[in-house]
Amino acid sequence: MRDVQIVGTGTTPFGVLDDGVKDLGVTAISRALGDCDVSRGRVDALYAGNFVAGILEGQETIGPILADEVGLSGVPAMTIEGACASSGIAFQQASQAIASGIHDVIVVAGVESMTKADTAEFTRALGSAADQETEGRSGLTFPGFYGMFLDRYMHEYGATREQVASVSVKNRDNGTLNPRARFNEAVSIETVLESDLVADPLRLYDCCPAADGAAAVVLAASDIAEDLADRPIDILGSAHTTGHNAAHRYEDLTTLDATVTAAEQAYEAAKVDPDDIDVVELHDCFTPAEIGDSEDLGFFKKGEGAAAVEAGRTQIDGEIPINPSGGLLAKGHPVGATGVGQIYEVCRQLRGNHENQVEGAEIGLAHNIGGSGVVCTVSVLGRGADV
Repeated sequence: MRDVQIVGTGTTPFGVLDDGVKDLGVTAISRALGDCDVSRGRVDALYAGNFVAGILEGQETIGPILADEVGLSGVPAMTIEGACASSGIAFQQASQAIASGIHDVIVVAGVESMTKADTAEFTRALGSAADQETEGRSGLTFPGFYGMFLDRYMHEYGATREQVASVSVKNRDNGTLNPRARFNEAVSIETVLESDLVADPLRLYDCCPAADGAAAVVLAASDIAEDLADRPIDILGSAHTTGHNAAHRYEDLTTLDATVTAAEQAYEAAKVDPDDIDVVELHDCFTPAEIGDSEDLGFFKKGEGAAAVEAGRTQIDGEIPINPSGGLLAKGHPVGATGVGQIYEVCRQLRGNHENQVEGAEIGLAHNIGGSGVVCTVSVLGRGADV
């Protein structure tokens, strides 16, 4: 198996944007190709992550359409759907294709346009990620799932609502300096706890906002990467797993097994432990999700994640900086774009040019999960040497 590196990155802002999926994807891909010395003729394939363009825009075949629009006609191009983990899966599959020798250079993109849909249409689209014979039929939404998660977590471990709200406070504060974030305004714990009730005990500011956006990266085999970029980023390990498809299938509702398994596999491939990670972008679709994810990824023991946030251990200058970009809670969640968007933010950290730079960051982790924990990717990246 060959080593694989990231040689180019590009993104749009995340927010309420005028463009649809095609134009957003073209922008991100063009910026990623412009970030490295990769000509169109050198690209072997394009993998695109997207979740709901078919439902919201009536547009499928996103990957092939983007390939044609950016001048990559003739290469194999595909669209990968895995709910919120769509482009995380695309990234992991592209990495494997290069590592195994199938291709040398692959463009990976994630794209979504969501904010133009009305509430009913948007809710129906997102709900399609749930098992329609169980949670879909019962009317359980994803805020409802994480509301139950939080109820159980507070009951089991004695976490307080103030501790949980501090996740939103931290991430919205981080987002104030990120020009790619949908929200750039700080909030207080009181603001979070007094916001509108969504799914008891979750309130509005416990929930990430929808967004439009796209992100892209260019991957290359490491034996040619030094000819394509001044500062390639190493892909040290990447994993893609599945978990349970509905709440009733969990023995412990506060542990998402897909994350635990993906983390174990990614750490083993990268030959690192959680203590070796310097910066993390994880899937904070809701405030309790960040707390549970941080434990499932091995950064804290079970039940200690909420107190860790309150104590500042996950701040940019803390022992394990989590979501210095602002995460989904500040950046927004253009579902199909989120996974590669996280990779983009970690690459900025490892290159040392992030707006919320973690001092000395050498190893970063991106965690992307979809549905009720039914699918997950974890990727460990390293700061490559200057060439």
